[in-house]
Amino acid sequence: MGEPYYITTAISYPNGRPHIGHAYEAIAADVIARFKKAEGYDVRFQTGTDEHGLKMAQKARELGTTPAALADEMSAYFKDMCDALNIDYDVFIRTTEPRHHAATQDLWRRMEAAGDLYLDRYEGWYSVRDEAYYDESELTTGEDGTKRSPQGTPVEWTVEESWFFRLSRYQDKLLDLYSSHDFIRPESRRNEIQRFVEGGLRDLSISRTSFDWGVKVPTTQGADDRHVMYVWVDALTNYLTGLGFPDKDDAFAKFWPADVHLIGKDIVRFHAVYWPAFLMSAGLAVPKQVFGHGFLLNRGQKESKSLGNVTDPIGLSETFGVDALRYFLMREVAFGQDGSWSADAIVVRTNAELANSFGNLAQRSLSMIFKNIGGELKVISQIATADAALLSVVAQGIADLRTAFANFDFSNGLEAWMRAVFACNQYVDEQAPWALRKTDPARMETVLITLFRAVRDLALAVRPVVPTAMDKLLDQMGQPADKRDFSALSDRAWYEALVSSGFRVEQPVGVFPRLEMPEGAMA
Repeated sequence: MGEPYYITTAISYPNGRPHIGHAYEAIAADVIARFKKAEGYDVRFQTGTDEHGLKMAQKARELGTTPAALADEMSAYFKDMCDALNIDYDVFIRTTEPRHHAATQDLWRRMEAAGDLYLDRYEGWYSVRDEAYYDESELTTGEDGTKRSPQGTPVEWTVEESWFFRLSRYQDKLLDLYSSHDFIRPESRRNEIQRFVEGGLRDLSISRTSFDWGVKVPTTQGADDRHVMYVWVDALTNYLTGLGFPDKDDAFAKFWPADVHLIGKDIVRFHAVYWPAFLMSAGLAVPKQVFGHGFLLNRGQKESKSLGNVTDPIGLSETFGVDALRYFLMREVAFGQDGSWSADAIVVRTNAELANSFGNLAQRSLSMIFKNIGGELKVISQIATADAALLSVVAQGIADLRTAFANFDFSNGLEAWMRAVFACNQYVDEQAPWALRKTDPARMETVLITLFRAVRDLALAVRPVVPTAMDKLLDQMGQPADKRDFSALSDRAWYEALVSSGFRVEQPVGVFPRLEMPEGAMA
């Protein structure tokens, strides 16, 4: 196996069913994981649900159930979403698992042993919805007179006994971390966090006594039943739990520190300030990178229950197709920035690029091979300048895609891929193999074989984004199932091996049907 690569999503808070934002992050992480596997990395991909905290306790009470029963029900919906969207995770972590309690309590003991925890009284502003504490200077006052967090969520004045973490000790170490490498991306998030830390850090309240749905604070005698850990100590530790921590053998030794925590921009502070400080205190390596992506807006508006515009991602995938949805989200939005989706945008983008451009190219190429040369592939001894030029353009487009994807620049990577697709379609029009059939059959064969080679390479390149469709296409092209990573792109003998195997192209089946606007959708 190749070099290890560990990617995580944020764990989702399951006090409601998944929405399109959860799907967006999961799809992006899955594309990265599949891309890294194609590049030869030994990938570990983790996602899951964050099941403790006051919000879960309140929601369960509101529904007349227990927090545990609510967590079981809702966590299943998030697994269903991953299955429906072809999210090929390795670990789905649930913070209610006993192994997670053990890992979190071990992290706590390490921070306590470092002298970074002390018991005191907390008085301050707390947002239940964010599970976050805020300084008075960060708050705004709404028209109704209520104070609100920077996220616009209501805050309440909280007074209770609490364990504190000496976050103030880690200001300089955190600033050193930010300046040493690209720990926080994109740059706008790094600048925002750097300013926050430069403004001074106060010690952080990390336990609650006002509810009991959480991981108990450990003591030398066992556990303190009065205190449960602040949900972010609990939640963030999931990235260690999934690697078997506190056992540091095997998976932990191989994959920690994480290569990237992929998260929404609204929780960058917890991952880029609190989390590395906890790890430094515990004597553990910090992750290599935190990437805060933007929000996915519904026609320019953030989805919310109050606006009634929350989208079920499974329903969306059933309407448009999983691969079409995956492609659209990676192509439409500059990753890291906010972006917007709509039904008509999905239809237009998918039809223009997947159905009409690449899908039609593949279908036409294989159909002409089937009809004009009986599906028989031949080794061509000599190719023309136009053929070599096309294969060069395709190779460059794929190289540009790989460079962009390595930098999480999916939109530009797919733009480069599309340029290669357009070049192939232009080549078909210019070479006109249907005319060559009558005037120069040998030249027609060369043109069709050149297209076959180009389509195969383009399919391999885009497979991390649209895996199901590309596997169906590659099956029709005789590409072995175990040779679909990027090393196959540099295999110079693949075509000759395929010919000598006696493979024949059959009547092709299209992999990207044209989409229609669903009835009732806003145009």
